[in-house]
Amino acid sequence: MKKKKITHYSGIGGQAVLEGVMMRNKDLYSVAVRKPDGNIHVEIDEYHSKLSGSALLRIPFVRGIFVFIDSIILGSRAINFSSSFYEDEEESTKLDELCDKVTNGNGEKVFSMVTTIIAFAIAILLFLVIPERLSGLMGKYLQSVILRSVIEGIIRIAIFIAYVLLISLLPDIKRLFMYHGAEHKCINCIENGLPLTVDNVRKSSRLHKRCGSSFILFVLIVSIVLFMFIRTDSVVLRIVYRILLMPVISGISYELIRLAGRSDNKLINTLSKPGLMLQKLTTSEPDDSMIEVGIASVEAIFDWKSYQRDAFGYDFDDIEYEEVE
Repeated sequence: MKKKKITHYSGIGGQAVLEGVMMRNKDLYSVAVRKPDGNIHVEIDEYHSKLSGSALLRIPFVRGIFVFIDSIILGSRAINFSSSFYEDEEESTKLDELCDKVTNGNGEKVFSMVTTIIAFAIAILLFLVIPERLSGLMGKYLQSVILRSVIEGIIRIAIFIAYVLLISLLPDIKRLFMYHGAEHKCINCIENGLPLTVDNVRKSSRLHKRCGSSFILFVLIVSIVLFMFIRTDSVVLRIVYRILLMPVISGISYELIRLAGRSDNKLINTLSKPGLMLQKLTTSEPDDSMIEVGIASVEAIFDWKSYQRDAFGYDFDDIEYEEVE
């Protein structure tokens, strides 16, 4: 029986972590990690939004702000868990002991917080300050505010692509992108009605419309439009207004990525194409051992057979599958 080329929204999503894959299904999430000894360790836990049950999570263009925050928190938690399998066991230094003493034993948490703050500061510098200043230098040549905003957006996108290309040279990031591909391929496999096996996952696409890379690209594009409305001669205020608009931009971008993941409308598919092209940089083809990790993560929190029975009406004992292009 030949399966039609049709996809159904499964509701699961995830991200790549160090030597592993995190998958989330509603409040349940799993982190599957290939340990140094070659075995796969799977951890299952629950994550509830800070605003769980709140009406804010049902308001379009507002809910996306909190979903984005939750994804950062959960993603950081999953990455920290996966990295714990690969941390070198070293004796604590006097500096470590001093930090723990000053912070009442919370040196690691404080270090993580400081690192996050520095990362946000660098992101603001790279993607807000530098593009604004470079486009500002063109001000005497470009009288159109709209044109300057477009050029600023192009610079911002160029910086992001250059950043991705640069970090992709690192061996650990190369493997992270391969696990990212494994995550997408597992989801595409089940959403296209194929049994979740290594062979079927391998032939599935590594590109997916609900990817975080596509979300970032939506953010960069939406920011071009909204930043056109910032009209002030103060450089400081222009930067401040850009920062203040980021929650609004995140909310709009979330609705776009949410719509893209639930619709096969031709217009939506066209709008999704730039994000899918970007994923060719942020994902790579995984090997079979990585696919096995992705499958373990999915099966820990998602009954894909029940999902496919409901979505496709399959009887797994009778169906023979053909590859979906």
